[in-house]
Amino acid sequence: MSRRKVLGGVGAIGLASAGAGLGTTAYFNDTESFSGNTLEAGSLDLFVHVDYSEDQGSYAQYSTPPGTFIDGNVVGGGDGEPLRIEVSDLKPGDSGEGEFCFSIVDNPAYLWMCGGLTQNAQNGTTEPEAETLDELYGSTPANGQLADAMTVSLSYCTTEEADGETTTVIGDEIVSGSLAEVMAMLAAGVPLSGDGDGDAPLADRPVFEGVEQPFIDEEVNAAETCVCFEWEVPTDVGNEIQTDSVMFDLEFYAEQARHGDGTNNPCIDASYSADYVNPDGITQPIPDGVARVDVAYGEANVVYGITFDEPDGSQYSLADPNFANANFSMPFDVEDDGGYDFQVAWNAEGNDAFRYSGVSSVPEWEKDDGTGWSALPSGFTAVKSGSQAIISVPRSLLETGGATYGFGFSASAGGEQPSVSIPTGGPYSSNANWTSSENSQEETVQ
Repeated sequence: MSRRKVLGGVGAIGLASAGAGLGTTAYFNDTESFSGNTLEAGSLDLFVHVDYSEDQGSYAQYSTPPGTFIDGNVVGGGDGEPLRIEVSDLKPGDSGEGEFCFSIVDNPAYLWMCGGLTQNAQNGTTEPEAETLDELYGSTPANGQLADAMTVSLSYCTTEEADGETTTVIGDEIVSGSLAEVMAMLAAGVPLSGDGDGDAPLADRPVFEGVEQPFIDEEVNAAETCVCFEWEVPTDVGNEIQTDSVMFDLEFYAEQARHGDGTNNPCIDASYSADYVNPDGITQPIPDGVARVDVAYGEANVVYGITFDEPDGSQYSLADPNFANANFSMPFDVEDDGGYDFQVAWNAEGNDAFRYSGVSSVPEWEKDDGTGWSALPSGFTAVKSGSQAIISVPRSLLETGGATYGFGFSASAGGEQPSVSIPTGGPYSSNANWTSSENSQEETVQ
């Protein structure tokens, strides 16, 4: 084949290729649609079903109407007033009990119970009351004694039906004590367990299951576990409660369980914490941990919840009787001037008790300044509950110095390390027993 013929053949092929390329202007294609997609938020609506009654002997009997429930703080979810129980002419021997059951619409949730005293009034005195108060206290306290005299218990309970009758079965205790003590514990926050286990841990505890609707054919559709509230004025209470009155709030709070562990405390307003680490060579089995002080600002009292978060098996947990080897103090600087005015301490004199003392400038255990330790003054409440200690201080006392005040917290185990302190407000670093803290700040009475 000649060279000319070869080149001619290549050219023809090139032209053919170019022609084929020009002919591919329409591509194969297809379309599939995935339309109408929506994202819809769920809901969580808490209904509290209430069955309450009180017994004042021949003077009065009262029960909530059948089917009473609270939605949006209002009876029946309407536009009326929140459910309110009012008891007049209270006498020793009077009592009451209530059952609270829960419908959590759409989503399972963790439940908390909150509350607190809103009034603890003396309301003047009668002659026999004044004589009794003088014998007990040496004078008439500004606060009433009814909150300390009444006994209250909160327990898990269930409702059972048999032979056409409905009965309430009381289960594990949640908290108990005087009304003042129980309200202080509620102010600091009480977590509830969906299975009624009084020993359930805080984190990832059993939840209260959700329901599709709170009523089915006008019948209550609620979680099996309820909370029962019982109160009584013991018959051995005397004239010291005459003319006194108390007011208190109860509140239930539900938070969705999904993506949470139930540790968020909705009852408190502020929280402070500090780590403590055991030194090398310590002979006592004390693990490292965190001390925490939670604060709730109530209308009548400011409440402090003290917790030691320690690993399982700690010898010095507040829930362990052996914690009597440790001690802690909470001092207050009412005028926020850098010098403490009084302190509330636990185990200050080597016994399982809360004590009170004035302080000259800084907290101290050895009361060689003449102030000495004494019982808590009227209006103060302090109690241990499980792994927590609760201290309640009259709000009026903390407001005497103005809008801000200082408080602190210091603890140690058995007179040895570890020790931990959380100073807040004022230049308290001058006290060598207190360490600096990033949490240092003034507290505003809210």
